[in-house]
Amino acid sequence: MRNGACPTPLNYCGFPKSICTSVNEVVCHGIPDSRLLEDGDIISIDVSLFIDGFHGDNCGTVTVGELGKANKDLNMLIEANKRAVAAAISICKPGVCISQIGAVIEKTAKLSNLSVIHEFCGHGTGKYIHMSPLILPHFEPRHRMLMEPGMVFTIEPILALGARHILQWDDGWTAATVDGKWSSQIEHEVLITDSGAEILTTL
Repeated sequence: MRNGACPTPLNYCGFPKSICTSVNEVVCHGIPDSRLLEDGDIISIDVSLFIDGFHGDNCGTVTVGELGKANKDLNMLIEANKRAVAAAISICKPGVCISQIGAVIEKTAKLSNLSVIHEFCGHGTGKYIHMSPLILPHFEPRHRMLMEPGMVFTIEPILALGARHILQWDDGWTAATVDGKWSSQIEHEVLITDSGAEILTTL
């Protein structure tokens, strides 16, 4: 807020906090609380901001502590998630069907024996945080919209070490894997240019 931005999630449809923090088996929309992070945890931090009339959205996942750094499965999960997003961004340009993003993500996840959570997807951003088009993280042949210059949307697959099935907690927001296996989410916001795609959320 010191830079003139406002946190998009705060009070969005009743969400009580300014960011989403999803720990371990929580796939997304985790509500920050008093639980202390523990050595060996994995956490996804989703930050959305509103500034100068437009929304921006991105998410990263990191491990916690020395046990987290040493956990080969967790690091493989995060790196595969990064590769999936990078591969999806690499095909983005005018004339490409949006469904190909999900096809690339699924292919990349399968190479590491990871599942793709279907229930949450990327989306257009702009004057509203959630706009058309929807960017599915899995292949849907009926999704036939073609990319055009000027489109801005997020690519934000959630990958899991176990099955893709999820449940929602009683708070009405937090979604977690049914089998308790841990997950990762990487998200970037991209702009379709005349010749390709520009990543708007690089650090």
